[in-house]
Amino acid sequence: MGYIMDLRKVVGHRTLLMPCAGAIIGDGKGNILLQLRKDDNTWATHGGSIEIDERVEDAMIREIKEEIGLRVLEYKLLNIYSGPDNHNIYPNGDEVSCIDIVYYCHRFEGEIVLQEDEVLDVQWFNKDNLPCNIGRNTRRWLDDYFDMLGII
Repeated sequence: MGYIMDLRKVVGHRTLLMPCAGAIIGDGKGNILLQLRKDDNTWATHGGSIEIDERVEDAMIREIKEEIGLRVLEYKLLNIYSGPDNHNIYPNGDEVSCIDIVYYCHRFEGEIVLQEDEVLDVQWFNKDNLPCNIGRNTRRWLDDYFDMLGII
């Protein structure tokens, strides 16, 4: 997040347009791996901001490796999300208008290793046992993901 942090030094908490890449990690049968975010204590998918000249897919793969230690082997585009519903204010007062490019991944490898300064926990969930403190944007992505899988 070097680019965004550099911008923050200039613009403070003002709203930034922030392109982000992330993924829903699942088994293709409705079970998904979510992380408990340290900054706002909500459950979310995995991902983050795209650095200058970084390919979107590379950013998604990098973020998953950094946050939870898994290596993505295969992925597909789920959807792109933007607009007023993607305007976020973080606990520290920073505002962003995100353009979220969200993939889903059913093939991955490695051992889960948490990035302790960002992630408190990871757990597997399914549509029937999602946590109540799930991020607003994550909820929209998961609804689309479950619809794509045909899970009602």
